[in-house]
Amino acid sequence: MGKNKLARFAENLTFKHVVQPGFEELVQGRFPLKGRWNAELFGREAPLVLELGCGRGEYTLGLAALHPERNFIGVDIKGARIWRGARNAVEQGLTNVAFLRTHVDHLLQCFGQHEADEIWLTFSDPQIGKARKRLTSPLFLARYKEVLKPGGLIHLKTDSPLLYEYTLEQIAEHRLPLHEHSANVYTDLVNRVSPDEQAVLNIRTYYEQMWLTEGRTIHYARFGIS
Repeated sequence: MGKNKLARFAENLTFKHVVQPGFEELVQGRFPLKGRWNAELFGREAPLVLELGCGRGEYTLGLAALHPERNFIGVDIKGARIWRGARNAVEQGLTNVAFLRTHVDHLLQCFGQHEADEIWLTFSDPQIGKARKRLTSPLFLARYKEVLKPGGLIHLKTDSPLLYEYTLEQIAEHRLPLHEHSANVYTDLVNRVSPDEQAVLNIRTYYEQMWLTEGRTIHYARFGIS
């Protein structure tokens, strides 16, 4: 392992807004922040928004800057990626951001029933040939129903036509409310939504910028879980 990674992992331990639960803590149901993120970590009651598979946290940070009245948690298993997001949060003076280093499979061990208001899935792995592992599969939709408040929202932003179409199929099959969707965010959707929604959709991650340069199309869907 490189020295840079070791240094970043060490700095993660110093960040109060980076949480890294142990495996035993999760499987034994002893994670103290479950159901208490707002009270214990953010120190205030506010809508709680999760980004699953946040990578370097560009979307988490962008959303937090646009909506200081909400609390945001980026979730990812990669410590070096978490470090970049956590460091940027400090440099930008964002106090409504936290990062959780864990696998998305541990969602129910980390968040209480109906604790979150929204979930963002930004450029998730489409899991070609492994539909069960997709973050909009029935398995994950059931978990989101546990974690989200009634009326809570899920946002999908992806460059994968497969994941986009699969998600629309799941929405229809499970009779979930579909609030908005577009096969092309930047030539279609941004032209017919409010300025606030435009600002949210125009947040671009490092990889999204790269994919747009390659000519890929970006898809979006916003739907409810109940």
